[in-house]
Amino acid sequence: MLSRTADHLYWMARYTERAENLARMLEVNYRMSLLPQGPEIVEQGWAATLTIIGLFDAFKQRYDMVTPANAIAFLAFDRDNPMSIYSCVRAARENAHAVRGTLTSEIWETVNGAWLDMRIAAERCASDTDIGNFFEWVKHRSHLTRGVIQGTMLRDEAWHFTWLGTYLERSDSTARILDVKYHLLLPRGEKVGGATDYYQWSALLHSVSAFEIYRRVYRDLITPRRVAELFVLRDDMPRSLRRCVTQAHTHLCAVRNAHSAETERRAGELQASLHFGRIEDIFDIGLHEYLTRFLGRTRDLGERVSRDFLVSSAD
Repeated sequence: MLSRTADHLYWMARYTERAENLARMLEVNYRMSLLPQGPEIVEQGWAATLTIIGLFDAFKQRYDMVTPANAIAFLAFDRDNPMSIYSCVRAARENAHAVRGTLTSEIWETVNGAWLDMRIAAERCASDTDIGNFFEWVKHRSHLTRGVIQGTMLRDEAWHFTWLGTYLERSDSTARILDVKYHLLLPRGEKVGGATDYYQWSALLHSVSAFEIYRRVYRDLITPRRVAELFVLRDDMPRSLRRCVTQAHTHLCAVRNAHSAETERRAGELQASLHFGRIEDIFDIGLHEYLTRFLGRTRDLGERVSRDFLVSSAD
């Protein structure tokens, strides 16, 4: 497969997944901002989200105050922010257009349709009354795109690169959501059982579509340690770090070439550490330190994939 084609498919998938994950981050923040709490707590939550995404400095250049409305405008609809949902949907469409001949007509129509609808939503600049519906729409379009890919695409290298991008992006996002929200909630979450505490942890679980999964697996109160275990180590949890890295490693092995042995080894090493890891050992290290290290390793994998397979290798 031409490395440029692989590059476009890989990034089409990553941008589609990134748009969904941004919607999930914004949705959990929006839900939490509606709970009874002081304005400084609300500001802290949005500032932490901007920081973990790496956009706090860029945000401060545009806005004087960190408010829910400003943060949503910047992260959802800002055309000049390359990390906004708007920009991600646009980039996914541009990458799909570049390899339109490789995609099925259903995939192209789904990705292109998402972009056309996104333009309308951006012009409307969703109000507070329907911003929740906008987040649900973004997630639905991402689900639809992945479903069409799964149902119509030939299981060849193009398919593997598409899913490789999806799972690398998802693992990165899950780690960021857990890192920023876990430590904001933990001081209040150490004493579990209050109504506000329950809704905050529920919002975090809802952000990765894991509330019902948690109830089915643990059948008990929502506790911080179990939330972390579900996000990190459960292989049967679709958006957990372990599940994402396992899938990324599988697709990486399927497209291996003469340059990718070290990349494959590092992915396998990360997958093994999650497979055999224990939540007690992670907490001994420190969850924030563990997640920071994990994000560094997934960033390294992404850079190595680009070097081994994508446009840079052709250049």
